[in-house]
Amino acid sequence: MAPMTRNRASAAGVPEPIMAVYYAQRASAGLIIAEATTPNAVGATYPNIPAIHDESHVAGWRRVTDAVRAAGGQMFLQLQHGGRVGHPETSGLHPLAPSPVPLPGTIVTPSGHRDNVVPREMTEQEIRTTVADFAAAARGAVDAGFAGVEVHAANGYLLHQFLSNHTNHRTDGYGGTVANRIRLTVEVVRAVVEAVGAERVGVRIAPGVTANAMAEDDVDDVYPALLSALDDLGPAYLHVVFADPDQPLFRTLRKAWSGTLIANPSLPWPGPLPADGGRAAAERLLAAGADLVSLGRAFLANPDLVARLRTGAPLNPIRDAHLMYVGGETGYTDYPALD
Repeated sequence: MAPMTRNRASAAGVPEPIMAVYYAQRASAGLIIAEATTPNAVGATYPNIPAIHDESHVAGWRRVTDAVRAAGGQMFLQLQHGGRVGHPETSGLHPLAPSPVPLPGTIVTPSGHRDNVVPREMTEQEIRTTVADFAAAARGAVDAGFAGVEVHAANGYLLHQFLSNHTNHRTDGYGGTVANRIRLTVEVVRAVVEAVGAERVGVRIAPGVTANAMAEDDVDDVYPALLSALDDLGPAYLHVVFADPDQPLFRTLRKAWSGTLIANPSLPWPGPLPADGGRAAAERLLAAGADLVSLGRAFLANPDLVARLRTGAPLNPIRDAHLMYVGGETGYTDYPALD
Protein backbone atom coordinates (compact mmCIF):
# COMPACT_ATOMS: atom_id res chain seq x y z
CA MET A 1 0.00 0.00 0.00
CA ALA A 2 1.53 3.27 -1.17
CA PRO A 3 1.68 6.29 1.16
CA MET A 4 -1.28 8.64 0.74
CA THR A 5 -1.79 11.94 2.55
CA ARG A 6 -5.22 11.90 4.25
CA ASN A 7 -5.04 14.84 6.73
CA ARG A 8 -6.46 13.02 9.77
CA ALA A 9 -3.78 13.86 12.34
CA SER A 10 -4.25 16.56 14.96
CA ALA A 11 -3.19 20.14 14.28
CA ALA A 12 -0.01 19.32 16.25
CA GLY A 13 0.78 16.34 14.01
CA VAL A 14 -0.26 13.62 16.46
CA PRO A 15 -1.92 10.60 14.79
CA GLU A 16 -5.56 10.39 15.86
CA PRO A 17 -7.28 7.14 16.94
CA ILE A 18 -9.23 6.99 13.68
CA MET A 19 -5.92 6.52 11.85
CA ALA A 20 -5.35 3.25 13.74
CA VAL A 21 -8.74 2.03 12.50
CA TYR A 22 -7.98 3.05 8.90
CA TYR A 23 -4.61 1.34 8.72
CA ALA A 24 -5.70 -1.79 10.60
CA GLN A 25 -8.53 -2.22 8.08
CA ARG A 26 -5.85 -2.45 5.37
CA ALA A 27 -3.45 -4.75 7.23
CA SER A 28 -3.73 -7.47 4.58
CA ALA A 29 -1.41 -5.42 2.35
CA GLY A 30 1.98 -7.10 2.12
CA LEU A 31 3.50 -3.87 3.41
CA ILE A 32 1.81 -0.61 4.34
CA ILE A 33 3.93 2.48 3.74
CA ALA A 34 2.26 5.02 6.01
CA GLU A 35 1.54 8.52 4.82
CA ALA A 36 4.09 11.32 4.53
CA THR A 37 5.22 12.38 8.00
CA THR A 38 7.36 15.40 8.79
CA PRO A 39 10.69 14.93 10.61
CA ASN A 40 10.69 18.50 11.98
CA ALA A 41 8.33 21.43 12.45
CA VAL A 42 9.56 23.55 9.54
CA GLY A 43 9.08 20.64 7.13
CA ALA A 44 5.29 20.56 7.64
CA THR A 45 3.34 20.81 4.40
CA TYR A 46 -0.45 20.91 4.85
CA PRO A 47 -2.92 21.04 7.77
CA ASN A 48 -3.33 17.92 9.90
CA ILE A 49 -0.25 16.16 8.53
CA PRO A 50 1.32 13.68 10.97
CA ALA A 51 4.77 14.30 12.40
CA ILE A 52 7.46 12.24 14.12
CA HIS A 53 9.67 14.67 16.03
CA ASP A 54 8.47 14.48 19.64
CA GLU A 55 7.22 11.86 22.08
CA SER A 56 3.54 12.66 21.50
CA HIS A 57 4.01 11.82 17.82
CA VAL A 58 5.79 8.57 18.69
CA ALA A 59 3.03 7.59 21.11
CA GLY A 60 0.33 8.38 18.57
CA TRP A 61 2.01 6.33 15.88
CA ARG A 62 2.58 3.47 18.33
CA ARG A 63 -1.20 3.10 18.66
CA VAL A 64 -1.39 2.77 14.89
CA THR A 65 1.39 0.21 14.52
CA ASP A 66 0.02 -1.82 17.44
CA ALA A 67 -3.37 -2.01 15.72
CA VAL A 68 -1.88 -3.01 12.38
CA ARG A 69 0.39 -5.60 13.94
CA ALA A 70 -2.55 -7.10 15.85
CA ALA A 71 -4.34 -7.43 12.50
CA GLY A 72 -1.34 -9.22 10.98
CA GLY A 73 0.17 -6.31 9.07
CA GLN A 74 3.55 -4.61 8.75
CA MET A 75 4.38 -0.92 8.27
CA PHE A 76 7.09 1.45 7.13
CA LEU A 77 6.73 5.21 7.74
CA GLN A 78 7.44 7.71 4.98
CA LEU A 79 9.57 10.67 6.10
CA GLN A 80 8.88 13.88 4.16
CA HIS A 81 10.21 17.42 4.50
CA GLY A 82 8.10 19.79 2.42
CA GLY A 83 10.76 22.36 1.61
CA ARG A 84 9.02 25.14 -0.32
CA VAL A 85 5.73 23.21 -0.07
CA GLY A 86 4.53 24.71 3.19
CA HIS A 87 3.21 27.92 4.74
CA PRO A 88 3.76 29.90 7.95
CA GLU A 89 0.05 29.61 8.77
CA THR A 90 0.44 25.83 8.91
CA SER A 91 3.83 25.35 10.55
CA GLY A 92 4.33 28.69 12.34
CA LEU A 93 7.69 28.87 10.57
CA HIS A 94 8.92 30.26 7.26
CA PRO A 95 9.52 27.48 4.70
CA LEU A 96 13.09 26.51 3.87
CA ALA A 97 14.23 25.30 0.45
CA PRO A 98 17.41 24.86 -1.57
CA SER A 99 16.85 28.29 -3.18
CA PRO A 100 14.31 31.15 -2.89
CA VAL A 101 12.14 29.74 -5.69
CA PRO A 102 8.47 29.79 -4.66
CA LEU A 103 5.87 27.17 -5.43
CA PRO A 104 3.49 28.79 -7.94
CA GLY A 105 -0.10 29.50 -6.97
CA THR A 106 -1.74 28.83 -3.63
CA ILE A 107 -1.56 26.22 -0.89
CA VAL A 108 -4.13 24.97 1.60
CA THR A 109 -3.60 26.26 5.15
CA PRO A 110 -5.75 25.94 8.30
CA SER A 111 -7.58 29.12 7.27
CA GLY A 112 -8.03 28.22 3.60
CA HIS A 113 -6.08 28.76 0.39
CA ARG A 114 -3.24 31.25 0.68
CA ASP A 115 -0.64 32.49 -1.80
CA ASN A 116 2.60 30.60 -1.51
CA VAL A 117 5.50 32.45 0.07
CA VAL A 118 9.05 32.72 -1.21
CA PRO A 119 11.04 30.15 0.79
CA ARG A 120 14.27 31.08 2.48
CA GLU A 121 17.43 29.46 1.12
CA MET A 122 18.78 26.93 3.60
CA THR A 123 22.15 27.62 5.16
CA GLU A 124 24.65 24.79 5.32
CA GLN A 125 24.03 24.57 9.07
CA GLU A 126 20.31 24.19 8.43
CA ILE A 127 21.08 21.45 5.92
CA ARG A 128 23.16 19.61 8.54
CA THR A 129 20.34 20.03 11.06
CA THR A 130 17.84 18.65 8.56
CA VAL A 131 19.98 15.57 7.97
CA ALA A 132 20.12 15.00 11.73
CA ASP A 133 16.34 15.50 11.96
CA PHE A 134 15.72 12.75 9.40
CA ALA A 135 17.93 10.38 11.38
CA ALA A 136 16.18 11.24 14.66
CA ALA A 137 12.78 10.78 13.00
CA ALA A 138 13.84 7.33 11.78
CA ARG A 139 14.79 6.35 15.32
CA GLY A 140 11.45 7.69 16.54
CA ALA A 141 9.63 5.64 13.91
CA VAL A 142 11.33 2.45 15.03
CA ASP A 143 10.48 3.33 18.65
CA ALA A 144 6.88 3.75 17.48
CA GLY A 145 6.80 0.20 16.17
CA PHE A 146 7.46 0.68 12.47
CA ALA A 147 9.52 -1.97 10.71
CA GLY A 148 11.35 0.81 8.88
CA VAL A 149 11.10 4.15 7.11
CA GLU A 150 10.92 5.43 3.56
CA VAL A 151 12.92 8.57 2.73
CA HIS A 152 10.75 10.69 0.44
CA ALA A 153 12.88 12.16 -2.36
CA ALA A 154 9.96 12.53 -4.78
CA ASN A 155 6.87 14.51 -5.80
CA GLY A 156 8.33 17.99 -5.47
CA TYR A 157 9.25 18.03 -1.78
CA LEU A 158 12.56 19.11 -0.26
CA LEU A 159 14.92 16.38 -1.44
CA HIS A 160 13.38 16.42 -4.91
CA GLN A 161 13.81 20.20 -4.95
CA PHE A 162 17.53 19.76 -4.36
CA LEU A 163 17.73 17.28 -7.27
CA SER A 164 16.27 19.68 -9.84
CA ASN A 165 18.15 22.60 -11.37
CA HIS A 166 14.81 24.43 -11.67
CA THR A 167 14.42 24.66 -7.88
CA ASN A 168 18.09 24.40 -6.90
CA HIS A 169 20.09 27.46 -7.94
CA ARG A 170 22.79 27.08 -5.30
CA THR A 171 26.45 27.73 -6.02
CA ASP A 172 27.87 25.87 -3.02
CA GLY A 173 28.50 22.15 -2.55
CA TYR A 174 24.78 21.36 -2.73
CA GLY A 175 24.04 22.92 -6.14
CA GLY A 176 25.19 23.15 -9.72
CA THR A 177 26.62 19.81 -10.75
CA VAL A 178 24.71 16.53 -10.61
CA ALA A 179 27.06 15.30 -7.90
CA ASN A 180 26.24 18.33 -5.77
CA ARG A 181 22.49 18.20 -6.34
CA ILE A 182 22.21 14.55 -5.30
CA ARG A 183 24.37 15.19 -2.24
CA LEU A 184 21.62 16.01 0.28
CA THR A 185 19.53 12.95 -0.61
CA VAL A 186 22.59 10.73 -0.25
CA GLU A 187 23.53 12.34 3.08
CA VAL A 188 19.99 11.90 4.43
CA VAL A 189 19.81 8.25 3.39
CA ARG A 190 23.27 7.58 4.82
CA ALA A 191 22.31 9.17 8.14
CA VAL A 192 19.07 7.21 8.32
CA VAL A 193 20.86 3.96 7.47
CA GLU A 194 23.39 4.65 10.20
CA ALA A 195 20.56 5.43 12.64
CA VAL A 196 18.35 2.37 12.14
CA GLY A 197 20.13 -0.04 9.78
CA ALA A 198 19.98 -0.41 5.99
CA GLU A 199 17.39 -3.19 6.21
CA ARG A 200 14.93 -0.69 7.73
CA VAL A 201 15.32 1.99 5.04
CA GLY A 202 13.61 2.56 1.70
CA VAL A 203 13.92 5.50 -0.71
CA ARG A 204 11.22 6.96 -2.95
CA ILE A 205 12.03 8.78 -6.20
CA ALA A 206 9.93 10.30 -8.98
CA PRO A 207 12.06 10.96 -12.07
CA GLY A 208 10.45 13.58 -14.27
CA VAL A 209 7.23 13.76 -12.24
CA THR A 210 5.76 17.26 -12.32
CA ALA A 211 3.88 17.21 -8.99
CA ASN A 212 4.12 20.49 -7.07
CA ALA A 213 5.23 22.31 -10.22
CA MET A 214 8.46 20.35 -10.54
CA ALA A 215 10.54 20.29 -13.71
CA GLU A 216 13.71 18.32 -14.43
CA ASP A 217 15.92 18.75 -17.47
CA ASP A 218 18.48 16.02 -16.87
CA VAL A 219 16.77 12.98 -15.35
CA ASP A 220 18.94 10.68 -17.47
CA ASP A 221 21.99 12.06 -15.68
CA VAL A 222 20.64 12.71 -12.18
CA TYR A 223 18.92 9.45 -11.36
CA PRO A 224 21.56 6.93 -12.51
CA ALA A 225 24.09 8.92 -10.48
CA LEU A 226 21.77 9.00 -7.48
CA LEU A 227 21.08 5.26 -7.68
CA SER A 228 24.78 4.49 -7.93
CA ALA A 229 25.46 6.42 -4.73
CA LEU A 230 22.44 5.00 -2.89
CA ASP A 231 23.09 1.42 -3.99
CA ASP A 232 26.39 1.51 -2.10
CA LEU A 233 24.44 2.23 1.12
CA GLY A 234 22.36 -0.94 0.68
CA PRO A 235 18.84 0.24 1.60
CA ALA A 236 16.03 -2.31 1.71
CA TYR A 237 14.28 -1.00 -1.39
CA LEU A 238 13.92 1.69 -4.02
CA HIS A 239 10.35 2.93 -4.64
CA VAL A 240 9.82 4.42 -8.12
CA VAL A 241 6.70 6.58 -8.46
CA PHE A 242 4.60 6.71 -11.65
CA ALA A 243 6.76 3.97 -13.12
CA ASP A 244 6.24 3.18 -16.79
CA PRO A 245 7.83 -0.03 -18.11
CA ASP A 246 7.81 1.38 -21.65
CA GLN A 247 10.11 4.26 -20.70
CA PRO A 248 13.85 3.67 -21.25
CA LEU A 249 14.64 5.38 -17.94
CA PHE A 250 12.69 2.77 -15.98
CA ARG A 251 14.68 -0.01 -17.63
CA THR A 252 17.90 1.90 -16.92
CA LEU A 253 17.00 2.28 -13.25
CA ARG A 254 16.01 -1.37 -12.93
CA LYS A 255 19.35 -2.42 -14.38
CA ALA A 256 21.28 0.01 -12.17
CA TRP A 257 19.58 -0.96 -8.90
CA SER A 258 20.93 -4.17 -7.37
CA GLY A 259 18.33 -4.43 -4.60
CA THR A 260 14.56 -4.69 -4.31
CA LEU A 261 12.61 -2.32 -6.56
CA ILE A 262 9.03 -1.32 -5.76
CA ALA A 263 7.22 0.23 -8.72
CA ASN A 264 4.18 2.47 -8.38
CA PRO A 265 2.33 2.26 -11.71
CA SER A 266 1.65 5.33 -13.80
CA LEU A 267 -2.15 5.68 -13.64
CA PRO A 268 -4.36 8.61 -14.69
CA TRP A 269 -3.98 11.54 -12.28
CA PRO A 270 -5.96 13.62 -12.04
CA GLY A 271 -8.62 11.43 -13.49
CA PRO A 272 -10.55 8.28 -12.70
CA LEU A 273 -8.81 5.16 -11.48
CA PRO A 274 -9.07 2.20 -13.90
CA ALA A 275 -11.80 -0.26 -13.00
CA ASP A 276 -9.17 -2.87 -12.09
CA GLY A 277 -7.52 -0.50 -9.59
CA GLY A 278 -4.26 -0.59 -11.50
CA ARG A 279 -3.81 -4.36 -11.56
CA ALA A 280 -3.04 -4.60 -15.30
CA ALA A 281 -0.46 -1.81 -15.02
CA ALA A 282 1.04 -3.54 -12.00
CA GLU A 283 1.34 -6.83 -13.88
CA ARG A 284 3.19 -5.06 -16.68
CA LEU A 285 5.67 -3.64 -14.18
CA LEU A 286 6.27 -7.06 -12.64
CA ALA A 287 6.93 -8.46 -16.09
CA ALA A 288 9.40 -5.61 -16.71
CA GLY A 289 11.47 -6.47 -13.64
CA ALA A 290 9.83 -4.82 -10.65
CA ASP A 291 10.03 -6.97 -7.53
CA LEU A 292 6.93 -5.48 -5.91
CA VAL A 293 4.23 -3.00 -6.89
CA SER A 294 2.57 -0.36 -4.74
CA LEU A 295 -1.02 0.74 -5.21
CA GLY A 296 -2.55 3.85 -3.65
CA ARG A 297 -6.10 4.88 -4.43
CA ALA A 298 -7.22 1.29 -4.89
CA PHE A 299 -6.26 0.60 -1.25
CA LEU A 300 -7.89 3.85 -0.16
CA ALA A 301 -11.32 2.67 -1.33
CA ASN A 302 -10.86 -1.05 -0.71
CA PRO A 303 -9.61 -2.06 2.73
CA ASP A 304 -9.60 -5.68 1.52
CA LEU A 305 -8.00 -4.94 -1.86
CA VAL A 306 -5.80 -8.05 -1.73
CA ALA A 307 -8.82 -10.34 -1.39
CA ARG A 308 -10.68 -8.51 -4.16
CA LEU A 309 -7.74 -8.80 -6.56
CA ARG A 310 -7.26 -12.45 -5.66
CA THR A 311 -10.91 -13.35 -6.26
CA GLY A 312 -11.75 -10.95 -9.06
CA ALA A 313 -14.38 -9.15 -6.99
CA PRO A 314 -15.37 -5.64 -8.15
CA LEU A 315 -13.73 -2.66 -6.48
CA ASN A 316 -15.44 0.08 -4.50
CA PRO A 317 -15.62 3.42 -6.32
CA ILE A 318 -13.58 6.27 -4.83
CA ARG A 319 -15.32 9.27 -3.28
CA ASP A 320 -13.09 11.98 -4.69
CA ALA A 321 -14.65 14.69 -2.53
CA HIS A 322 -13.32 12.96 0.59
CA LEU A 323 -9.69 12.38 -0.36
CA MET A 324 -8.09 15.16 1.71
CA TYR A 325 -8.72 18.06 4.10
CA VAL A 326 -12.22 16.94 5.14
CA GLY A 327 -11.52 14.80 8.21
CA GLY A 328 -13.87 12.27 9.74
CA GLU A 329 -14.92 8.75 8.82
CA THR A 330 -16.60 9.44 5.48
CA GLY A 331 -14.36 8.34 2.63
CA TYR A 332 -11.82 7.10 5.17
CA THR A 333 -12.92 4.23 7.41
CA ASP A 334 -16.43 3.62 6.03
CA TYR A 335 -15.52 1.87 2.76
CA PRO A 336 -17.10 -1.61 2.92
CA ALA A 337 -15.18 -4.88 2.84
CA LEU A 338 -16.49 -7.99 1.10
CA ASP A 339 -19.02 -10.09 2.98
